[in-house]
Amino acid sequence: MTDPASRAPTRESARTSGAGSRYSTWRLCAELSPLLRLLILTQLAFNIGFYAVLPFLAEHLGSAIGMAGWLVGFVLGLRTFSQQGLFVVGGWLVDRFGVRPVVLAGCALRIAGFVWLGYARAPEAVIGSVLVIGFAAALFSPAVESEVARQAVAREECGHGPRTRVLALFSVAGQVGAFAGPLLGALLLAVDFRTACLAGAAVFVVVLAGHLWLMPQHIPGRVRVRERGGARALLRNRRFLSLCCAYGSYLLAYNQLYLALPDEVQRAAGSQTPLSWLFALSSVLVVFTQLPVTRWAGDRLDLRRSMTAGLLLIAAGFAVVAAARPAGWTGTAGLLPAAGFVILLTVGQMLVVPAARAWVPDLAEEGRLGLYTGALSSVSGLIVLAGSAATGSLLDLGLPAAVPWLVLAAVPALAVALLPRRAKEAGAAA
Repeated sequence: MTDPASRAPTRESARTSGAGSRYSTWRLCAELSPLLRLLILTQLAFNIGFYAVLPFLAEHLGSAIGMAGWLVGFVLGLRTFSQQGLFVVGGWLVDRFGVRPVVLAGCALRIAGFVWLGYARAPEAVIGSVLVIGFAAALFSPAVESEVARQAVAREECGHGPRTRVLALFSVAGQVGAFAGPLLGALLLAVDFRTACLAGAAVFVVVLAGHLWLMPQHIPGRVRVRERGGARALLRNRRFLSLCCAYGSYLLAYNQLYLALPDEVQRAAGSQTPLSWLFALSSVLVVFTQLPVTRWAGDRLDLRRSMTAGLLLIAAGFAVVAAARPAGWTGTAGLLPAAGFVILLTVGQMLVVPAARAWVPDLAEEGRLGLYTGALSSVSGLIVLAGSAATGSLLDLGLPAAVPWLVLAAVPALAVALLPRRAKEAGAAA
């Protein structure tokens, strides 16, 4: 496929893009095909069901079941591994068997996992249910993400605007679900944790029924791959692996919302109460500004430049905290650098994520989009796993206040050099 980073925008495409930038979110939704609308609504429902339960899992395991802290951490780690680490397996299954059966299997497993978790009391039952929940996402998420990307590319090729706008809308739907899910879960926890689990399962029953009814048996243009050998070609695809490493660096930086930022908020405010407001700020920014940011970037930047700008903004967010730390501000003034970090990180995310997802179809082997979509998550997830341990050690070394934040700023800044070069440059180097 042609690398979009190598394509200069024509006068006609710029005119189309400029007109598209005036479209509202509702206009964009109305113009999407029924399949794309189904997939985007599926992402919204997935996150509502997931976040109605999982944010409250650690408290349930520790307080209601009485698990030791190390075991709670182990269970949460297993869930992450069974989901993120196995995305590549789910992607391979999508290429082999198609979107519909993999999504349906994932929904059925998620229903079973949530019901099982709601009734689980023994550690082995909890572990089993959490593994099922994680593997369910490893099935349906690559299926939905890869098909959204494929449909977005097809839509772009028909002259309906840049693919990144569809992928940005997909991100917004996921963020709305991630915002609404915990609110629903908090209400249901007034009854008990089991009720929250059963409500989460009910959401996936609705998704399962919707896909049984609306998802076509065969999606036009999608060809199932029968032969083996995709993994070997993927591991030899240096440009794709470079994208994975750069995306993994972004995810490692984003993970500092849960690692470095809480420490900074605790230092500045004396508690972590403001943390929830900073998370809400990030969610609100994505929901209300993701599409305008994507339209702006689509009119001016190719995919490589969009990711470069996003990574540099994220680096600037870390640098803001590093510059302010020597002053030792506390209270409201002390929280301003943390708020600046969250804003810059979120805007950087809005540039990086749609561009990375839009780039995968151009780097993937023909017919292997599911495998490559899953591999993007799995490879970058391994980078985060290794990098988070190093980051935790860095924060505990007792270094001068600004040093850990400067080191963290260097991670996304250096990741710019990892981004795949344009097709012509890569060919000349070869």
